[in-house]
Formats: sequence, structure tokens, C-alpha cells
Amino acid sequence: EADGEDRLGLQGEAEGEGDGDSKADTPDIPPSADTDNTPQCLNKALEGLPPRWKNYWIRGVLSLAMISGFFLIIYLGPITLILVVMTIQIKCFQEIITIGYRVYRSYDLPWFRTLSWYFLICVNYFFYGETVADYFGALVQREEPLQFLARYHRFISFALYLAGFCMFVLSLVKKHYRLQFYMFAWTHVTLLIVVTQSHLVIQNLFDGMIWFIVPISIVICNDIMAYLFGFFFGRTPLIKLSPKKTWEGFIGGFFSTVVFGFILAYLLSQFQYFVCPVGYNSETNRFTVECEPADIFVMQEYTLPAVIQNTLRWKTVNLYPFQIHSIFLSSFGSLIGPFGGFFASGFKRAFKIKDFASTIPGHGGIMDRFDCQYLMATFTHVYIASFVRGPNPSKVLQQLLVLQPEQQLSIFHTLHSHLRERGMLPPAAQAE
Repeated sequence: EADGEDRLGLQGEAEGEGDGDSKADTPDIPPSADTDNTPQCLNKALEGLPPRWKNYWIRGVLSLAMISGFFLIIYLGPITLILVVMTIQIKCFQEIITIGYRVYRSYDLPWFRTLSWYFLICVNYFFYGETVADYFGALVQREEPLQFLARYHRFISFALYLAGFCMFVLSLVKKHYRLQFYMFAWTHVTLLIVVTQSHLVIQNLFDGMIWFIVPISIVICNDIMAYLFGFFFGRTPLIKLSPKKTWEGFIGGFFSTVVFGFILAYLLSQFQYFVCPVGYNSETNRFTVECEPADIFVMQEYTLPAVIQNTLRWKTVNLYPFQIHSIFLSSFGSLIGPFGGFFASGFKRAFKIKDFASTIPGHGGIMDRFDCQYLMATFTHVYIASFVRGPNPSKVLQQLLVLQPEQQLSIFHTLHSHLRERGMLPPAAQAE
């Protein structure tokens, strides 16, 4: 639903005053100026409409444009998706850091923005270095410099972070210690929310594009349907943080999203391009999405409960198991996912801002559109690990390839002995 309501009641909120600190140590972030960056052609076409309907059409047109762009990016393949996720991550980080920078700049304190971006580079180096080591073992094994970086990756990451930590300590200014530690915490919480969870988005992508597309589409569908149901039928307020969000929109969005997720899961489960894990072919130096589909993407017959059999006269139904998983994903995206938006609304109210930025007309900043996506990505990653599979065998094998030959041989002998003790080796191998 619309985030524009965050402006309402901001002026009347009570401010916490005085905790024994000097005024200089009390963050006071000025509200950002509202700017209308709606394209002139769209403003002219909607001229004369009531403000509510004008906002509805602006949001609708831009939503369709973004959805169309989403389909185009999917068509361009995994590498494009990864680059887009990284770009969105950087933009979200910039929007949040800029809010803190406005107060930090007013006290003329050094290095805050420089250190914030430095820590962003460090954290990305750590996470994406782990991804390269996990999923591109063959490439790492082939390139000597990459072998060195992979072997000492965590030490290098820690050394880079330690350098930033020391720079922060050296930047401390007398009479502003508390404010500087506020900003240090601000940067790290932003990194936790944005970078860590965007990394999980990419992890989900490597398990199969369907684990990337379906959760994102679920959140988009819930956002649109909750807005439509709230716009046309909303009467009962849902939460004070967002006065325009209603129970009608919340409930209507839930049922619509579950149906949408179920149908989308059926459509995508039929194509290898979406269900196969994303791999790297070292011979062709290209990403591959070819495989024998896992059992959850193979049509199976299910016996319906007796009550449903008596009502519908159906005894069995054919479904992809992933469609059942989609019900749980849709339920989370509809019932818990919106709390990411409520959290963002509370954050914006705390700092008296309408939106994180004005990047997208009618929608606000990039972070305004992805506040629920990050929470959904984390749930999807945990759900895959908990209920779909355990450790990824392909990922484990890629990690082994980075080890020294003698380490690989030691693991081979250990695994061989373990399998022989359990009687799982063929007779010829048992005799060895």
C-alpha cells in the first residue's frame, strides 16, 4: 500500500529531549525536502485528476514499468540478475547513509561517509569472495592468484575491516564521541540489513532462478493487491505506523498472493531454465542452468483428504511439490513480509522523512520498494536450508577443489573409510 501516509502526524510526534548529553551529541536529522520528480509528460496527461487518483495512476504506470524491467532482466540471465542485485544494494545503502550524513555533516566531523563506503567495500569483498570460493571452485583452482585469495580470504577480509576500524578510532573528535559512535552503529546496522540480506538473494539465485523469481514476485503481488484492496475497500485501519494500511487490504492481499504464488509456481516448475541450480562451466566460461530437475519440480499425484473427496468428488490431484512450498512462501510474504514495510515506516517517522529518497515517482526511493524484499529473501534462504535440502553437495565439492591436494586426499580416505564401515561401497571397492 502507499507509503505516502508516513508524512501524516509527523509534526505532532513527541521528541525525546535531554539525556544529560550536550546538544552537539544529540542527533537531530532534519527532514528531507519533498521533490516531485514525476515525468512532465505523465503530469500533463493526469492534469485535472483528484490528488488521490493522480497518485494511483502514477504508481500504477511506474509499477508496470518496473515489472516489465524485471521480466527483461530475467530474460538476460543470471549474471545480469547478480549485477542488478548489487546495484540495488549499493543504492539502498546510499539512501540510508545519506540520512545519517545530513546530521553528521552539520557538525563538520571527518570521514563518516568515506568510512561508510569503505566498510561497504569490505563487507562485499568478504561475502562475494565466499561466493566465488563456494561456486567457482574450478575457476579458482585454475588461476594461481585466485587460489591465494581464496586460501587467505577471511584473513584478508579481517585485515581490511581492521584498517577501517583503526581509521574510525583515529577520527574521534572531542565533545562528539557519542554522535560518532551513533554513526558507527548506523553504518553497521545498515550493512547488516542491506548487504547481508542482498547476499542471501544471490545465494537463493544459485539454488535455481525459481527461488529468486517466486519470492520477489510474491512480495510485488502482495504490495499491489494490498494497495488495490485498501484503495477500493479499505475502511479499518491496520497499524498506527501506517495509517492508510487497512485490514481489508491486508486480508485481500493475503488471499490474492497465495493464489498468485500457487499459479506462478506451476508455470515456472515446467522449465529447466528456472528450476536448475545456476552453475559455472569452466570449459566454456559461462553460467549454465541445465540439469535433471529435482523431485520437487516433478509432477506428483497426491491423495486428497476424505472431507475434500466427499465435497469435490476428487480423490487425487496432480501437483508439483514446489507448489506446496509456494503456499508457505506466499503466506510468509503476506503475513510477515509487510512488517518489513512497517519497520521502514517507523524508521521514516523517527527521522521525519516521507520517503528514503525520490528516485521513483510515486514510490519514493529504492529502499521504499525493497524494505519487504530483504526480509523475504532471508526467510527463503532459511526455508531452503531447513525444509528443501541440507548442505548443497555441489557447493561442498566446489569448496573441496580449493584445498591442497594432500588435504583432498585425506578427505577422500576419511570418506572412503566411513562408507566402507556402513557397507555402502560396491564389493570391488570394499576389498581395497
